[in-house]
Amino acid sequence: MTEPFEWLLRHPWAHGEAVSSMSQDERDSFEYLWEYTARANQLPPPGDWRIWMMLAGRGFGKTRSGAEWVRMIADSQPVARIALVSSSLAEARAVMVEGESGLLAIYRPDHRPHFEPSLNRLRFQNGAQAQLFSAAEPEGLRGPQHSHAWCDEIGKWPLAHERATRCWDNLLLGLRLGDDPRIAVTTTPRAVPLVRRLVAQSEAGEEVMITRGSTHDNAGRLPERFLQAIASEFGETQLARQEIDGELLEDIEGALWTRTLLEQARERAAYPIAARIVVAVDPPASAGGDECGIIVAGLGPDGIGRVLADCSVSGAAPGEWARKVAEAAREWEADRVVAEANQGGAMVDSVLRAADQALPVKLVHASRGKIARAEPVAALYEAGRVRHVGMFPRLEDQLCGMLVGGTYAGPGRSPDRADALVWALTELMLGKAARPSVTAL
Repeated sequence: MTEPFEWLLRHPWAHGEAVSSMSQDERDSFEYLWEYTARANQLPPPGDWRIWMMLAGRGFGKTRSGAEWVRMIADSQPVARIALVSSSLAEARAVMVEGESGLLAIYRPDHRPHFEPSLNRLRFQNGAQAQLFSAAEPEGLRGPQHSHAWCDEIGKWPLAHERATRCWDNLLLGLRLGDDPRIAVTTTPRAVPLVRRLVAQSEAGEEVMITRGSTHDNAGRLPERFLQAIASEFGETQLARQEIDGELLEDIEGALWTRTLLEQARERAAYPIAARIVVAVDPPASAGGDECGIIVAGLGPDGIGRVLADCSVSGAAPGEWARKVAEAAREWEADRVVAEANQGGAMVDSVLRAADQALPVKLVHASRGKIARAEPVAALYEAGRVRHVGMFPRLEDQLCGMLVGGTYAGPGRSPDRADALVWALTELMLGKAARPSVTAL
């Protein structure tokens, strides 16, 4: 860093005076001076750490922080060999290298590293190199040696066959170049084994430093529409604490569903067209105060059940929630609407028919409680037979509040969305023989 920049960092109040005294080349470089523009919690922590994990909400500026850390290493160490690891090579390239906050964007155009896509490699002008790796291919990190690594969104790394932890372990075993090997991790907190492992190591004092942060820390640089969108999507849910506040959510002891289980069920790739689609409805017990659970689910030709949409509504009159059901059935081309009829089967049927005479309605009666009905569906998740196509914050909060033994400890008075999901997956996947407590009218 040149002397005017160092002086400016020590005297930020003199910004105008310092800039006016710079050469044109220095002015061109000034907008790329991360040490001046970054917030304190975006900079590497002091101390003799081995792993720095930035655990923060969406839009916090994690990617920029990771890229700037790599730039700092590369610019100061010409012999650096840096691993760039993401959930896939496509994401590593699109986010870590070519993204708006990626490595190519944070350099002046005439100082940028040379990216070789065919080799998944960046070459910096001073000789340092960075290699891209996919966490979906853990064996790719068996053998290569590195001095540093930047791991992005480890909460999204593939969980099947323990790929995430295998990838991490292979990376650690190859981190043996140079005098001070280090790893920077940038991720939204997800309750997956690798994130929990690093948090536990940090709490045990094992050279893991954690920086925490919220989306709101960076609100001044984020579009208002983005802030409105995430507030609308996550609202007051538990997942808002994870996705916005950057908090690692803890599971309730004895829950049928855990956050880890739901993350394992997250669909991250293209999926086949469903052979069957149903809309399941858990009608409100009262005319206008309770929530109406409306869940769309499909069964694929691969035998996997997929939760496609949560169309639930709160405080809606019967005609309103019935229209919402009809709209969901038309939009998703559902072959059946499954509705719980315990709160007056004839009324439920007539309300749905009034919304759309052509609705293929099937009424089901519950002879057991919501939690008892949910247990075989939770077993489907444990067996890896259910996927969530996207995130459903309110539904997932309810699922994580359903406890073995019949207790509900989630938000609201009743898990209406979760109950609708149970009806949908029971209809699609469990069959008559497996659900003796359900009878159709």
